Amino acid sequence: MSWFQEYKSSLKLIEVEEFLDLVFYRPIAFLFVKAVYKTNLTPNQITSIALIIGMIGGVFYFFNTHYAISIGAVLLIVYDVLDCSDGMIARLKKNGTFFGRILDGIADYFVTVTVYLGIGFGFANNSDNPLFYWTLLALTGASNIVHAATVDFYRNKFMDYAFNRDATLGENLEEFEEESKKLNKSSGKYFQKFVVWIYLKYSAAQLAASAEKDSTNVKKYDRDDYLKKNRIILHLWTYIGPTTELTLIIVASFFNRLDLFMWVMVIGANLYALILFVMQTQINKKTKLESFVS
Repeated sequence: MSWFQEYKSSLKLIEVEEFLDLVFYRPIAFLFVKAVYKTNLTPNQITSIALIIGMIGGVFYFFNTHYAISIGAVLLIVYDVLDCSDGMIARLKKNGTFFGRILDGIADYFVTVTVYLGIGFGFANNSDNPLFYWTLLALTGASNIVHAATVDFYRNKFMDYAFNRDATLGENLEEFEEESKKLNKSSGKYFQKFVVWIYLKYSAAQLAASAEKDSTNVKKYDRDDYLKKNRIILHLWTYIGPTTELTLIIVASFFNRLDLFMWVMVIGANLYALILFVMQTQINKKTKLESFVS
């Protein structure tokens, strides 16, 4: 198998990948994966290392100097590369675990929260108007959460149809609930229990917030027509995905303009998301239904 074929095998599905992941983070991650492939390093260990590096990067934002936040930005690049690596090596080695899937998602939120707190206590507290910038940061964080959940929803839904699998937010969620019950019956494993609990709460909130929550348990659209009509819009959704928004922080850090990051998120990214939502609604109306759906 050539390196290119191996690289493609390490991806979830090209259509659901973010552009910056495909052209920057994942190619670097693939080189790292090739370097450690024959070692005993597991995907969960890589995730844990990524989490530590990402949170250390977030801590540098508390110092609020151009030099400190630039170091933080470099560490966030390393974090994102490692964050791509764990899933890639799990798919190549086929050694991914139930807990690993959840830990990977939770790590993103721990790192993001650390970075946002760093920006708040560093940049906002030391600005000429702390209350204003804390408010702007809160709106930025809320936007980030909504964007991430929305992109995650449409990405998972596309993969449900592409791989002809049960709906991720529906029947497959029961698998995680059963695992949570098993963990709760066992002694110890407090960190795993906490991570699974957080994941279930997030998934429940995502399901409740979805405008299409009644359709997540049953794939109501014609598979071929859904994939055809949603391929482009899904790609457009990924431009407000977690990697893109983290990269905005990184770029703003190098230019020492964290305020611009917040304005781009609150105004630009939200306007973009609103336009996509209108487009998605129209696409859904025009997508053929399964023959058994009334």
